Amino acid sequence: MDRSAVMRAVKGRDTTPELFTRRLLHGFAPGYRLCRRDLPGAPDIAYIGRKKAIFVHGCFWHGHDCKRGARMPKTNAEYWLEKIARNRARDEKHRAAYDAMGWDVLTVWECETRDRQALAARLRAFVGTAD
Repeated sequence: MDRSAVMRAVKGRDTTPELFTRRLLHGFAPGYRLCRRDLPGAPDIAYIGRKKAIFVHGCFWHGHDCKRGARMPKTNAEYWLEKIARNRARDEKHRAAYDAMGWDVLTVWECETRDRQALAARLRAFVGTAD
């Protein structure tokens, strides 16, 4: 399979890290909404009444500083560097919009979903539920 076919196969919604995060949240903080198009960047998870938005980012696509995020394709490298830089700039623009609206934003990175307990604690602290 060529690189284009591989990249086209990557989903934008209901990814494994996103489903994992939603499953954790459902256990202690249900009532979230998914992919609200009326909010900047259509956050993966939104608590409208609490003014909290959660974005679940793939490490490669959003240029995380982990091992997976630092890995670049060898072919067409310039394109991918520019693409990831555009994604990061867009993420910052959305974060600034939420700051202006008085919302809290949490970014969950794909690599963070490997540690269930740490992610659950981080999500609990963010949404404001007791252990």
